[in-house]
Amino acid sequence: MQIVDHPLTKASHQIAMDEALLLIAEEQTSLTGGTCEFIRVWEFEHPTVIVGRSSRVAEEVDIDFCRSEGIPIFRRCTGGASVVGGPGCLMYSVVLDLDQRPDLARIDVTHQFVMQHLQTAVNRQLDGATETAQFQGTCDLTFNNCKFSGNSMRMARHHLLYHGTLLYNGDLALIARCLKFAPRQPDYRAEREHEQFITNINVDPAKLQRDVVDVFGGREVWCEALPQTQIETLCEQRYENTGWNFSR
Repeated sequence: MQIVDHPLTKASHQIAMDEALLLIAEEQTSLTGGTCEFIRVWEFEHPTVIVGRSSRVAEEVDIDFCRSEGIPIFRRCTGGASVVGGPGCLMYSVVLDLDQRPDLARIDVTHQFVMQHLQTAVNRQLDGATETAQFQGTCDLTFNNCKFSGNSMRMARHHLLYHGTLLYNGDLALIARCLKFAPRQPDYRAEREHEQFITNINVDPAKLQRDVVDVFGGREVWCEALPQTQIETLCEQRYENTGWNFSR
């Protein structure tokens, strides 16, 4: 698995990069038949709302508040509900080869696979603590029954993109202001408001970043140039296009 470590500053470019890596992996496998997997761990420079592919923005996001605070709203290419990224929230993205990992064609197996790897990475720093990270709901990680990681995925022909959040020092009050009460909830949430439902985990983010890369098998740095043209095309078509971001 190749480690992607290209510095990006624009939020739209960060979101586009995930889809670009999925498309690059698909193209390489189609052309050469070889395996291609990527991992990257990164962080938005500023608070950013990212809604799911099928999310209805007005149902999940306080649009007026976000606009008043200058917080951008983007729609990603994967499913799931809305999340808020920004300082204090690591983002991870992994592209996995379905030809090499055929069991991952089953969505439930994919969730289990990724969550177990993330649990391992997080619990390296929580080993010996009274509580450790737990896998709950469809694809959440929790600590003391409070969520610190939300995740989503997209399947392509030969690969899947799986990505999500890891809160370690996020502004929980800001997240609660940006997001409305979720229209779809896991049972374990028990109708709790955001501030009672989400939490930060007490970890060293630099070590967590290294551990996430390690548990997924990231061993060599991807040496290709930044796919700037592909990123800009995706931004034009999707991530900097109001028609895409507010399509629902």
